[in-house]
Amino acid sequence: MRAQVSWLLVLAVYLAFPSFQRERLDNMGFGEILRMDRIRADAPLTQALCSRWDTEATAFMFPWGHMIPNLEDVNRITGLRVYGHLVSGFNYPCYKELAHRLLDLTVEQRKVVESVDEKLLRLMRDYKETLASELGAHADLDLCRFLTFFLGRLLFATRGDAVHCRFLPLLEELDQVGSYAWGVAFLAHQFESLGSSDRQTTISSFNPFLHVWAYLHLPGLRRGILERPGVVPLARCWVVWQPYLEEGSEGQPWLEPTRPYFGRTVWIHALNLVLPLHLYLTQRSLGLRQSVVEFPSRGRTPRPGRSFRGLHDTTDWREQAHEQIVDWEHRDRRVWSEAASDEAYLQAFALKYGAKVDVAGKIASLRALLHSAVQDREAAQREAEQLHAELDRVRRTQTGASSSRVAEGSQSDLEDRLAAAVRRAEEAQAELAEWETELRSATDRAAQL
Repeated sequence: MRAQVSWLLVLAVYLAFPSFQRERLDNMGFGEILRMDRIRADAPLTQALCSRWDTEATAFMFPWGHMIPNLEDVNRITGLRVYGHLVSGFNYPCYKELAHRLLDLTVEQRKVVESVDEKLLRLMRDYKETLASELGAHADLDLCRFLTFFLGRLLFATRGDAVHCRFLPLLEELDQVGSYAWGVAFLAHQFESLGSSDRQTTISSFNPFLHVWAYLHLPGLRRGILERPGVVPLARCWVVWQPYLEEGSEGQPWLEPTRPYFGRTVWIHALNLVLPLHLYLTQRSLGLRQSVVEFPSRGRTPRPGRSFRGLHDTTDWREQAHEQIVDWEHRDRRVWSEAASDEAYLQAFALKYGAKVDVAGKIASLRALLHSAVQDREAAQREAEQLHAELDRVRRTQTGASSSRVAEGSQSDLEDRLAAAVRRAEEAQAELAEWETELRSATDRAAQL
């Protein structure tokens, strides 16, 4: 089952739905994210975030320490619910029969050369002609098809153009779809996508969430707290540990039932993907001082997840991950800290990650000096070229100048002064080029430490 399905298609169908269908989607907890404006991908930001992801710790490693998107981020940014039943259940080796029974759908590809707005209008017009206008079996079929596209191609997209059917078993009872913690599954999928996307400019999951999260926590010229000035120029050192500190829940009613899950270490689930949420690595985001902690490493933290991929038998993940589901139901434990300072943690962080994040700022400082040296050398080169051109012009005009001794002396004096200036400019250019070479070598050595 394959199709070129995108945010554009999902939005087109949603807008074409009659009001009662949109109300059903609102009741399922998807209304807020479906009403988001289209956001263009920020490829450089995505690549930078992927390069900072530590798969073992399931956290970003920045020069100032770990940072992790958490359940409150998901809830506030997307409006997805992060409470209720975990998205867990059966995985099947083949979904053909289930897809035929629940969807009765054949996906066709249609390639039309047109603008985005034209395509959106056409899709809306086409769907309005076929969508059911009242509740009934046809309306349920429309909604089930839409949810399959929405979940399989937008919220939980995978690489390629396949629209997967992994969530179809949860769509058999449409009235129960809203009882699942889709936001928790969404966060687990984000972590998984980051862990498999090193050095990529795109990830298979829903990009806007990470972009907005980065804009909130690393705002650059916007609000924030200056952490360890001079450490690194990334994001101008500005970090917002608690972007929602002064924000209440006005206009966001979905926050109230979710608050009991904030600030707790839990396991997050998306069917066969079960990952730990290591909030104790980001105690500062909870208004605490960061204590020294044992950093996660492969083999020490039990982690069902990618190791279970590839199973060819029907698997009930409610049994396979029973311990982690119980952990979620009891909300595990609240994160707390008695540390009076972050320094001990930052020292341990520097020992573990070293030059990977340039904790001491040495590489950043060398690169800044190198950039300055390159600019100075280029300026000296331009000055030398201009002086050369002026000297050549003086020599060319000397032939046609007056032959008087005064004129000859003046011309010769000007030529001598220009020649001396050219020599000084060339010497300065050579010195700066040598300094540039030394800085490049020093930067390369520091990066290898």
